[in-house]
Amino acid sequence: MRDKTILISGAGIAGTALAYWLRRHGFTPTVVERAPAIREGGYKIDIRGAALEVVKRMGVMDEIRRLRTDVRGGSIVTATGKRLASMDGDTFGGREGEDAEILRGDLNRVIYDLTKGEVEYLFDDSITSVTEVGDGVRVTFESGGTRSFDLIVGADGLHSTTRALVFGPEAGFVRDLGYYVSIFSVPNHLDLDRWELTYVAPRRTALTYSTAGDAGAKAMFLFASEPLSYDRRDRDRQRRLLADAYAGEGWEVPRLLDGMEDADDFYFDSLSQVHMDSWSKGRTVLVGDAAYCASPASGQGTSLALVGAYVLAGELAAAGDHEAGFDGYQKAMRNFTEENQKLGPANIKRMVLASRAQVWLSLKLLALMNRMPGKERMMAKVAEKIHQAAVAIDLKDY
Repeated sequence: MRDKTILISGAGIAGTALAYWLRRHGFTPTVVERAPAIREGGYKIDIRGAALEVVKRMGVMDEIRRLRTDVRGGSIVTATGKRLASMDGDTFGGREGEDAEILRGDLNRVIYDLTKGEVEYLFDDSITSVTEVGDGVRVTFESGGTRSFDLIVGADGLHSTTRALVFGPEAGFVRDLGYYVSIFSVPNHLDLDRWELTYVAPRRTALTYSTAGDAGAKAMFLFASEPLSYDRRDRDRQRRLLADAYAGEGWEVPRLLDGMEDADDFYFDSLSQVHMDSWSKGRTVLVGDAAYCASPASGQGTSLALVGAYVLAGELAAAGDHEAGFDGYQKAMRNFTEENQKLGPANIKRMVLASRAQVWLSLKLLALMNRMPGKERMMAKVAEKIHQAAVAIDLKDY
């Protein structure tokens, strides 16, 4: 492979994992990240299927096990707080076997620590222009600098700057599923001990959970909505939109919403997917959410990032040039991404119910199922499609 210097835009899981595998294959990656440091905390995510094999090949499975959230179980509650149905953590989270649940920030830190001594990181900066020049790409940065690389990789998420600069406006690739998500840290006023509580109302779901090693808790909100108008950097506007969406709602919702004012990790965005005919153009390629976001509702965003990074680096190493490498990457990943993207729209309809009648019926069935033997087996059938999608790729040994 002639193209050795590679700029990765984004130091999330896709970006740091790609930096690790590129370095392993003899490339010289540089990572630019808008944030001033690796992002800590975040929501809990699952590693399952092919992604488990990737982290094993990285040699970090023991560390991931050590950092598991250790959530013991979860309950569905009514507006008065009555627990209608409860399940153990793995059943509630749709996990089996070696599947691991970990905070997103913890996983990102583990992978970053593998790379920080060998990979150049440019924090508090971002790409502002990309220009192909001869056998390379000239990049200008927000800080004012200009550098040249052999290849560019956009690993900068759903609202990828790299994708916008090279492929065009995100409106051509991002599909809104009709829902919004918000998550942030809150005080653990319910004294949850590694437990999750979920409250369901028409077109709105709210939940809170605590994890091992965290004295606080997380609050998460999922709600159906027509497209909302806001600036992605205007946190005050986003907080108002969230408060308006849950105005008058019961259970612990008002108290959880109070916590967003002091949360320094407040997150708000649409539940959307990215669909593209090609993930590469010239000397630029996309990976993770920038290329094939499946939405948080799929439960597979992290797995797609880990597997995508592994495959992209491996295909580039195996190919004689970047065009062949990009083509091999797309052929290896296309079916896997499509199978996992199918999960998002189906899952969110089970998580956010459309009407009061659906909520009533769902809660009645959950309460009934909770009293029946073998409820774990019934829940496992619900999660079966996730596990099928999670292994819908044969990983090469590059």
